[in-house]
Amino acid sequence: MDITEQALRKALSDLPVGGIRFLEQTGSTNDVALAWASEGAPDLALVVADEQTAGRGRLGRKWVTPPGAALAFSLILHPVMEKAESIALYAALGALGVASALEDNYNLKPEIKWPNDVLLKRRKVCGILAEAVWLKNWAESVVLGIGLNVRAAAVPAAESLNFPATSLEAATGQCLERIKLLHAILTSLIAWRPRMESSEFIRAWEDCLAFRGEQVQIWAEGQPIRAGQVEGLDRDGGLRLRPLEGEVFSVRFGEVHLRPV
Repeated sequence: MDITEQALRKALSDLPVGGIRFLEQTGSTNDVALAWASEGAPDLALVVADEQTAGRGRLGRKWVTPPGAALAFSLILHPVMEKAESIALYAALGALGVASALEDNYNLKPEIKWPNDVLLKRRKVCGILAEAVWLKNWAESVVLGIGLNVRAAAVPAAESLNFPATSLEAATGQCLERIKLLHAILTSLIAWRPRMESSEFIRAWEDCLAFRGEQVQIWAEGQPIRAGQVEGLDRDGGLRLRPLEGEVFSVRFGEVHLRPV
């Protein structure tokens, strides 16, 4: 295990982290962070676990983190955006932060499967889950959970996957240090955060968009499947699709599935 609380505090001392809690094993870092946030955790407070036994992704999917094999952490952020649909941009912030860190520090070419999965060569390497602590109509805190497959052992068996997966070890041929990787991602997240509602943020996200120009299917639970060619993003981050017949339509944030045709 290359992660300890002492090592984390030393490695992240140059970043404005609001506090660090390290757990060798936990059910879900997001659950720990949500509880901490409800108790008044400071902005940029960080929960890191070496092993997760009950982690979760979007749509209630399970995300297991074997010991020593992945990077699993949750970052607590105090938002400045009131609207619930704006809160969804935090998941995009996580994806863009990871993608930028991998490109800038490891010479990789990641893509973002809308709205927030990070892919390498069309295989999922990272999942993002943003959850809010609400005070009436105001999001008091946003917990940004990130799970990244670092070593091959983090990739589940193929039969248990609903989308192909990979690891950074497979992509780079190296056994990367997780704390250095965490530092790179946090640095990227902190840099992008003030620009979340800017056109620059949307352009950078769009530049990383997976399946651009290709046909995909998209659907929500209990709704019919719609298909179209991925054109890009709207100004608010919605996904713009062109069907074979009819007018271009946009998909907004929510519990949606997206698959290439």
